[in-house]
Amino acid sequence: MRIVTQFQNFMSAHTLFIESALREDVGPGDFSSLASIDAAAKGKAVLKVKESGVLAGLDLAREIFLFLEPSAIFNAFMQDGDRMNAGDIAFEVTAGIHTILKAERLALNCMQRMSGIATLTREYVELLSGYKTKILDTRKTTPLFRYYEKLAVHIGGGMNHRMGLYDMIMLKDNHIDFCGGITKAVQKTNQYLKERGLDLQIEVETRNLSDVEEVLAVGGIHRIMLDNFTPEETSKAVRLIGGRYETEASGGINKSNVVDYARAGVDYVSVGAIIHHAVSLDLSLKAQLQ
Repeated sequence: MRIVTQFQNFMSAHTLFIESALREDVGPGDFSSLASIDAAAKGKAVLKVKESGVLAGLDLAREIFLFLEPSAIFNAFMQDGDRMNAGDIAFEVTAGIHTILKAERLALNCMQRMSGIATLTREYVELLSGYKTKILDTRKTTPLFRYYEKLAVHIGGGMNHRMGLYDMIMLKDNHIDFCGGITKAVQKTNQYLKERGLDLQIEVETRNLSDVEEVLAVGGIHRIMLDNFTPEETSKAVRLIGGRYETEASGGINKSNVVDYARAGVDYVSVGAIIHHAVSLDLSLKAQLQ
């Protein structure tokens, strides 16, 4: 999975995210805690699951607590990707009470969002059980939270498309129209990559079977996107392509029709909704009196 191979490249951004998110929430100080709780007080809290789904973001929650207090004790009873049900305890943390209260909202917000995405992704993945077709995410993500949303897709069993504009070439309709056509766009792109020694896969968006035929004629690509094709049109396109390139269906795909696209034989279906339509799950962090 691309998200896994790129993880090391995101370690500095990982820390920067936590720093920035805490700065946004804590600002000059958590005055509620500073005013009412002794700075040296220690405590324990547990993460309680209030809604069934797929757990995601637990590893990030651990990092948040340890960022604030490296000596905090974080005991996980579940792991990312586990099925969870109301009443489950995902983890407990023992740390300074100020640490727990500073980390609480950030950890919960991230886990609730990521768990919602992982849960919805798993629903799509399970619908395609028995088919070769894989679920892909898209770049329709929350700015500055993309890595974690795509990680949640991976946790839910989906596959990650490109992380951004830099790790894969995607010649979409606007690129093609601005450039002057599919053939010219593909040829110029291959020349660009060759001149700069870049090893990037090329995907080309097609809008009809004539576009598919033009892509097949020019060649030099890796994947053909069938954008807003009906399942019937997708089946025709897949037969026309004949396995020469990977195929991806995109546009208007949801839980009610995703199996129809899988039956059409595409390698991938990209579904932006697994991220932007996901609903956060209900979790809570509860203090345990010592």
